[in-house]
Amino acid sequence: MYDRFRLLKIFVTTAHSESFRDAAFQLGTSPQTISRAVKELEDQLGELLFHRSTRQIQITKFGEQFLSESSSLMAELELLFEQSDTSDNQRYAGRVGITAPHSVGRRHILPLLEPLIRAAPECLIDLRLEDEVTDTVGAQIDIGIRVGALLDNRFVAREAAKVPLMVVATPKLIARVGEPKRISDLMTRPVSGRIDRNSGRVWPWRFNGFTHTPHAPRFLSDDPEAELQAVMNGWVFGQIAAFLVIPYIREGLLVPVLREFEPPPLSLFVYRPQRGPVPPRVRRVFDTLSESFADEEQFPSLL
Repeated sequence: MYDRFRLLKIFVTTAHSESFRDAAFQLGTSPQTISRAVKELEDQLGELLFHRSTRQIQITKFGEQFLSESSSLMAELELLFEQSDTSDNQRYAGRVGITAPHSVGRRHILPLLEPLIRAAPECLIDLRLEDEVTDTVGAQIDIGIRVGALLDNRFVAREAAKVPLMVVATPKLIARVGEPKRISDLMTRPVSGRIDRNSGRVWPWRFNGFTHTPHAPRFLSDDPEAELQAVMNGWVFGQIAAFLVIPYIREGLLVPVLREFEPPPLSLFVYRPQRGPVPPRVRRVFDTLSESFADEEQFPSLL
């Protein structure tokens, strides 16, 4: 028999999960334990909380009402117990799984987390670099970074930054082939192409209101940093995320062109796959990343 605090925690976590398996992963237990706890709570309340199917669960109308009443209570209890633990090492001990795009992960995640890693050495950071939204349950992901639309409403997402896209080249390349003044001028300039890892096709360049797919790129890669290096070498023009190129623009190593055609900036989201109570270490990393990406000095978006 479970205590009522434990039952409420299991219920709130399950209510924001797709299945008992999902909830079990988040709480570090088994689906059978989740199922028994939910059944025990239903017996105590005398009402059904979830409709079950083979692979999914759906909260009932009574369950939604009970969730609304219990969520705020659980948040207060979690905070109370967290404050009673004065040991930071114990509070932040454990693994935090993070997924991020390659370009963001290598250059930004590690530097942004360095102060936290030094302050909380018991916190294990497990970083997985993927350009697509990862299966958070299967990959054991606690926090994700996503540039672009985030359509899955199971996630708690915070828009932390804007990511403009800029067409850039070296001053020497521009002097040699001329600066493009119109989008059509790109047809006669050497350009790069980014390969979509899933489809194998070249990503179209985005502009304000329309797209342009490089028809004869001089350099192809599925890695944004390799594409950036090709641009830095003076081989090609490339359309690259602002946070990667702004430092080089400020140093005079790259020059932005076609600025009047730049598309609206993309959004960078920090998200987590559950809405219920989360471990202090996950909350700490989530807040640290959100605040750091919002800092223009650490993650530049403006010239």
